[in-house]
Amino acid sequence: MADIVVDTKGLACPMPIVKAKKAMDGMQSGQTMEVLSTDKGSLNDFTAWVKQTGNELVSHEVENGVYKFLVKKLSGVRSEH
Repeated sequence: MADIVVDTKGLACPMPIVKAKKAMDGMQSGQTMEVLSTDKGSLNDFTAWVKQTGNELVSHEVENGVYKFLVKKLSGVRSEH
């Protein structure tokens, strides 16, 4: 279970990443965030964003057109990219 859930369903790129970044900024190291998105490009976007920020994409799945990403904030990582 994630520490925080960010619902970006219905929002187009880049808003899911913008909202996820904002939520990540307020999180502590080791906490997890679940992001829900209906944007078809979000899989590529989140994969790239997690690599850029040095956080961990724990899992992702698609269910009924909703993409679910579980991201873990790693210690000493700044998510300002």
